[in-house]
Amino acid sequence: MRKIEQASGLDRFGDRLQKVVQGTLRGQRVRDLLHGVWLGHPLHPAMVQVPAGAWISTAVLDLLPGQRRAATTLTAVGTLSALPTAVAGLNDWAALSREQRRIGLVHAASNTVGLALYAGSLAARLSGRHNLGRTLGWFGLGAAGAGAYLGGHLAYKQGAQVNVSVSELHRISDGWHSVVDVIDLPQRELITRRVDDVSLILYRQGDEVTAMLERCPHQSGPLGQGEVREIDGHACVVCPWHGSAFRLADGEVVHGPSPNDQQILPTRIIGGVVEARLP
Repeated sequence: MRKIEQASGLDRFGDRLQKVVQGTLRGQRVRDLLHGVWLGHPLHPAMVQVPAGAWISTAVLDLLPGQRRAATTLTAVGTLSALPTAVAGLNDWAALSREQRRIGLVHAASNTVGLALYAGSLAARLSGRHNLGRTLGWFGLGAAGAGAYLGGHLAYKQGAQVNVSVSELHRISDGWHSVVDVIDLPQRELITRRVDDVSLILYRQGDEVTAMLERCPHQSGPLGQGEVREIDGHACVVCPWHGSAFRLADGEVVHGPSPNDQQILPTRIIGGVVEARLP
């Protein structure tokens, strides 16, 4: 895995593919749909369950007598559902860092081999060559399994499309913390302060004060350097790195590539001082 992460030779193809993906999936609504903004959860790993489940079930049925029709049906379900799943994955991949894209590129290549083998398996089954179909299916499952391992490394080791900011909450102690004097908090402007060495952004609108974790949940971008923009009638902070947008009132994600909401801390004003605590 480390060798793949450091394989700069993959960048020549990966950078070109990234431009193709970004040029093809241009609309913000399309990208947000594929990122899973509407779901509040990355869409690609949720969609993976359909082809993976169908193909694993196919392998089990292939070991049982009299299950050719069912195995053929599940092969078709897995093969067809893998196509939109791949599109969602490419949309996520195009917004990752370079080392993550290298692993993601090999992940995609392995899954493409698996998909091709399952397409061949389906064609063989439909033409009556079930023994060949089973053999191609098992090889396809092996390729898809290798792709799944790479996907797990991408998510759990490299933190792709996971909420990388939420771990900051574990570094904040219990109880109320003084953050800033109200007099030093301007209206409708972002300022950055720290609580227990955790960076927060604060935003004041009238008498309401928002305290939000400053690290963007997508790739740890500095939201404190972001732009405040009105989106659909709500004041939002836009990450300067990749453009993820979060409502300042409640932290809800408005635009990806982040599929996750940003964490808001409860606030109160005591004696002219803004205080915040863990939710």
